[in-house]
Amino acid sequence: MKKIVFLLMSVLMLLALAVAGCGGTKEESKEAEPVKLLRVGTEPAFAPFEFQKEGSAEFTGFDMDLIRAIGKKLGYKVEISSMGFDALIPALNSGNIDVAIAGMSITDERKKVIVFSDPYYTSGLIVMVKKDDAAIKSFNDLKGKRIAVQIGTTGANKAAEIPNAQVTAFNDNTAAAMELKNGGADAVINDSPVLKYYLQQGGSADAKIVGEVMNSEDYGIAVKKGNEKLAAEINKALAEMKQNGEYAQLYKTWFGEEKK
Repeated sequence: MKKIVFLLMSVLMLLALAVAGCGGTKEESKEAEPVKLLRVGTEPAFAPFEFQKEGSAEFTGFDMDLIRAIGKKLGYKVEISSMGFDALIPALNSGNIDVAIAGMSITDERKKVIVFSDPYYTSGLIVMVKKDDAAIKSFNDLKGKRIAVQIGTTGANKAAEIPNAQVTAFNDNTAAAMELKNGGADAVINDSPVLKYYLQQGGSADAKIVGEVMNSEDYGIAVKKGNEKLAAEINKALAEMKQNGEYAQLYKTWFGEEKK
């Protein structure tokens, strides 16, 4: 009888160990699940869309909040990298990043090499001059003038159309604005919200905007050609945010007004 009891106890112990072993395997399998990573490229020199506050390593701005919210909706961990604006499309096409968001205008030329999401912001170009400049009243007065622009932008393309203008391209809008402030340029051409934000942050002490907004253009989130699936996921998340009010709240946070 003792032998039978001992054998029964041994079998029960083996069964308990087997069950515990199975539970451990499931837990290990769960921990080994890969993290969905969304590698995002931006040029953090385009406030209020993407920039770094002084003394901070974190990327902030409307675009940064937007892509983080989209990533969260899609179940991605968002990893943001800084690079030059003109390096974003090559980085997409080489597979170094999955997404580029940097106040990038949707143009026919860019659509030849990348895929854009649905538009998420409508902008336009405007001219900024020194506060005491009474000669330049609009874009039409820039012939033969010294123009500061941000490299790779549609503002730089627009400046190239001005007859006899001396166009100098800078890595970011702050450098272009400083060129104007220091007397090295007669005007800056860039996106309207960017120059307006610069003025709101203290730039209005030395500069002002003249003329009307030109070349209405849409911003889009860029992905590599062939990755239309990711573009469709982004469009779905963006549509949900516009429907549930998340997008409107972000817009008001960064631009101080309701989305029209």
